[in-house]
Amino acid sequence: MVQVVLVHPQIPPNTGNIARTCAATATSLHLVGPLGFELSDRYLKRAGLDYWPHVDLHYYPDVAAFLAHWQTVGGNLVGFSVRGTDSYLDYEFQATDWLLFGSESDGLPAELRAQCTHLLYIPMPAGAVRSLNLSASAAIALFEAYRQLKYFDS
Repeated sequence: MVQVVLVHPQIPPNTGNIARTCAATATSLHLVGPLGFELSDRYLKRAGLDYWPHVDLHYYPDVAAFLAHWQTVGGNLVGFSVRGTDSYLDYEFQATDWLLFGSESDGLPAELRAQCTHLLYIPMPAGAVRSLNLSASAAIALFEAYRQLKYFDS
């Protein structure tokens, strides 16, 4: 199953919204510290509403701890970045993909971009906008992955 990974997220409502999306899609959410907030933050909890019990949440204190876990499980590290080389629309998602997103202010750290099997971007035809909201980007990527994998087909 596809996994969502947030590396150093800074804005609690974004993470809460992504947690709700993960709950709705039965997708594991991995948070890599340091975080810009406490997991008990009221804005984080509010954005996730009452869906937190349905979130398969994993926390790693740093990138090294996350990579150690990932190496035991395997799969493709698929990074999303404005520095991506390929559009997410051209990528063939796999069930073993880990979708990595960086912080709202700094994006995906260079050390992780270098580890990624694929580095993707979300096309934005309006040149005045540098990037999309983190929760929107995660939802776009996750739903495209599941569309390709026919996760929602009856």
